[in-house]
Amino acid sequence: MREELRAAGDLARALTRLALGRGGPRDLAQLRDGLHSGDRAAARCMGLSDVAPAEIVGACAALSLSSHPGPASLAQTLQSALAPELPLLARDGGFIAAGYDATLDETRALRDDSRKVIAALQAKYAEETGITGLKLKHNNVLGYHIDATTKQAEALMAPPHNARFIHRQTNAGSIRFTTTELAELDAKIARAGEATLARELSLFKDFAARAAENEVEIRAAAEALAALDVAAGLAEWAEEAQATRPEIDESTALLADAARHPVVEQGVRRDGQGFTPNDARLDAEGRSGPRLVVVTGPNMAGKSTYLRQIALLAVLAQAGSFVPARKLRLGVVDRVFARVGASDDLSRGRSTFMTEMVETAAILNQAGPRALVVLDEIGRGTATFDGLAIAWAVAEHLHEANRCRAVFATHYHELTRLADKLEAGSNAHLRAKEWRGDLVFLHEVAPGAADRSYGIQVAKLAGLPKSAVERARAVLGRLEANGGATRVEIAEDLPLFAQVINETAPHPLEAALAGVNPDNLSPKEALELLYRLKAVAVDPQGG
Repeated sequence: MREELRAAGDLARALTRLALGRGGPRDLAQLRDGLHSGDRAAARCMGLSDVAPAEIVGACAALSLSSHPGPASLAQTLQSALAPELPLLARDGGFIAAGYDATLDETRALRDDSRKVIAALQAKYAEETGITGLKLKHNNVLGYHIDATTKQAEALMAPPHNARFIHRQTNAGSIRFTTTELAELDAKIARAGEATLARELSLFKDFAARAAENEVEIRAAAEALAALDVAAGLAEWAEEAQATRPEIDESTALLADAARHPVVEQGVRRDGQGFTPNDARLDAEGRSGPRLVVVTGPNMAGKSTYLRQIALLAVLAQAGSFVPARKLRLGVVDRVFARVGASDDLSRGRSTFMTEMVETAAILNQAGPRALVVLDEIGRGTATFDGLAIAWAVAEHLHEANRCRAVFATHYHELTRLADKLEAGSNAHLRAKEWRGDLVFLHEVAPGAADRSYGIQVAKLAGLPKSAVERARAVLGRLEANGGATRVEIAEDLPLFAQVINETAPHPLEAALAGVNPDNLSPKEALELLYRLKAVAVDPQGG
């Protein structure tokens, strides 16, 4: 089925372009190819009416040309009428195949083969008159004419040839004649180019009119092709992605086992890596899962991916697709709301934070019990306590007022205490581990809150200078020692640039090597230098 559909053009677009007078020969070819491809696709569905869904059976019926004589006749006509190579515009000509129209073939022969036609006529006149050296020539004054010598002209002006050959001009060395046939041929050749294009445009207009006459059936075929294309495309993807058929009911649950993000999964597999699937448990009624899940964990651990794949499950399932999960039970969702990422709208005077608040307000004002909401990092872009307060209030409102299924990713660990207090709230986190000073993301969703954010480790991975990373560790240690307070006294107790290393100063190893000339070192001095360099490498400050 997919192979047949690949040969089909865009029937609806081609038909619309032709109806608006903006179409060309290639649009006619799209009609031809689309109708024939649809007919072949319908033939592949023969005998499946007892097992195929009604939508597929109906689509095949709309595509079968045996049941639609008008489109069938048009497709067959275009098959024989259109040339193999087609220009973009009808006015360029050359799109009607040779042998389709006798009148067009004649004018085209005059246009393209005028030399052959003239040569044939010259041979004919030579045979009729017995003058083997008779020549047909052309100039801008007389057009095509017979150029004869004085001796040849005597025979042409004598009976019986003088009745056919008409004297036109006498020159010093030759005499020129014409005939009624030659004059008509001369006029035809002059008009052949214009006549050829005019005939092609007339045929094009007739084909476009026939397409308009069958518009209803052709549009139905276009919709049927689209339905088959979507169904076959989703089926092919489902096989490749090992997707499964979801179970959709009237509950308010979303229960997914081993769910995956189809786009991210394809990307990591292309790089030779694997994708870690995760479960999701949500229920607006709080029976088979929590109503609100607060997700914590370090940046880059996969929180945004987890949120988006949950939303994609609902969209794909209700679009009629299989889903990238081992199993999915979905209560019908009436709306999907997502507040993900940072953006601004400066032309309307909205900062990043204002844009975030406008979108969040729309969600809180519109989400009902059957909605699915995914929120990523609400409260950024303002003071810490303000952002925390807003995030706290939004989470409470989703749980208590909207009472919808919601997943809320945040770095405010205080919200984890809220989730524990809410009747239908729950905490989850993306697992990560430190290994030999490096941060390893496991991309696994586990119950409970994350123990820390690992922000400094992520900053290190991003490439912050070593001095900045170490300074951040020092500030964090001082803040944590004071219970996380942000008092002025703590800021004053952290002298400015106390731990910052001058990035432009030479490295201790460079200083130790300065002025050393290896050619002048004795074996003992070289050994002592090696010990000194090793000491500096272990302890740069002490070295």
